[in-house]
Amino acid sequence: MGISSSAPIAVIPEGLGSVIYDQDGMKINHQINSGMSIHSQRGCKAVNQDCAVLCQGYGSEDGVLCGVFDGHGKNGHLVSKIISRRLPLLLLDKKNAVSEVNQNFSESHSANYDGSSPENELLEWEEAYMNAFPEMDEEIKMVKKVDFSFSGSTAVVTLRQGDDLLIANLGDSRAILGTKSEKGVTTIQLTIDLKPGTPDEADRIRGSNGRVFALKDEPGAPRAWLPRIYTPGIAMSRCFGDFVMKNYGIISTPVITHHRITSDDVFIVLATDGIWDVLSNEEVASIVCGVENEEMAAKAVVDAAVKGWKSKVSFNKCDDCTAVCYFLQNKD
Repeated sequence: MGISSSAPIAVIPEGLGSVIYDQDGMKINHQINSGMSIHSQRGCKAVNQDCAVLCQGYGSEDGVLCGVFDGHGKNGHLVSKIISRRLPLLLLDKKNAVSEVNQNFSESHSANYDGSSPENELLEWEEAYMNAFPEMDEEIKMVKKVDFSFSGSTAVVTLRQGDDLLIANLGDSRAILGTKSEKGVTTIQLTIDLKPGTPDEADRIRGSNGRVFALKDEPGAPRAWLPRIYTPGIAMSRCFGDFVMKNYGIISTPVITHHRITSDDVFIVLATDGIWDVLSNEEVASIVCGVENEEMAAKAVVDAAVKGWKSKVSFNKCDDCTAVCYFLQNKD
């Protein structure tokens, strides 16, 4: 797929231990550790607009980065593809830059700054997220010969460093945690679906002269629209791309959350809305718990979602379905 860009579009360097899964079903360096899986399947459209990435040894020897990206609009498949290849590298660059600034400030002010402490590391990664996402958006905007005015992509990215999970969310893809309880494995939703109908999101869009309302045939799904015309009607309030709507309240600022991993935490699942539209958090967790082989967990989730679309939707509307599953505890 030819893309002309003034910014480099790169894959993760060899040795980082990565899997990039794009719309063509292509995997890059697919030798990943046990307990990790990634799978994507095209829906009813001509092109799969989802992408996903899973990187081992990210930021530290035991660090892991997972991400799913759901494109929308005419060229949404290009947006998600660019992000899957560029954002992991950009995030690393921003983290190194933040660390260098903090270290230089400490040395010039005779301060004692320990950049390796877990607390400072988390703060630096959070700042890196906040710097990388808007710059990623700018790089997409610089791509030549492709119109991204009404095309974009969501993103949910989870970073593990030691026993800490740092999650950045942009749009309506979702991350959940499966954790042990007295009732078995229960779920904790790690992200909030950022949609135009969410009160704070709707206020921002309307405050920027955008409109938020649902179509008659979708009464429970408010969308974001331009002030005077019925375009584009996007279903998320934050995303990469969609540059016309960036003037009317759609933003590329992620919501960042933190989770401290405990011995009861079993797995995380990141998935696009093609999964969550037909499967509940609990259903996904049950599917993951039921697999015999951890490496088949993501495929089992996607397969169940595809069946769900066929049984729950009365017309041919199956969405692209993509999932990443990462088991948090090493086997004895």
